[in-house]
Amino acid sequence: MALKIRLSRGGSKKRPYYHIVVADARSPRDGRFLERVGAWDPMLPKDGPRVKLNEERIQYWLGQGAQPTDRVLRFLDAVGLKKRPNRNNPHKGQPGKKAQERISAAKQVAEAESAPV
Repeated sequence: MALKIRLSRGGSKKRPYYHIVVADARSPRDGRFLERVGAWDPMLPKDGPRVKLNEERIQYWLGQGAQPTDRVLRFLDAVGLKKRPNRNNPHKGQPGKKAQERISAAKQVAEAESAPV
C-alpha cells in the first residue's frame, strides 16, 4: 500500500481549511485516510501559526514509507522534519523554440538591412 502525507480540504466555500492526513495514494483527496497528523489554515496571516503538525506521528509515518506531497514537504522542511531538495531548471529563463526562431529571423533581417549593398 503506497502511503501519502497530503492535504484534505475542509472548510466552507471560499474559506479553505486543510487537514494534513496520511492516506492510501489511491483514495480520493477528501476520502478515507488512516490518520490526521496536522492542519493548515491558509486564511490566517502568514506571520501567524498557520500550520499545526504532530511531529511525532509524522516521523512515524515517514519511517513507514509514507511520501509527502510537494506542499506538505514544504511544511515539513520549514519545521526540519524532512529536507526538500532545491529545484534546478537551467532553461527556465530562456525563450522557447518558436521565440528563438523569431529572434534569429529578426536578427537576420536587421543584418541584411544594415549590410552595405
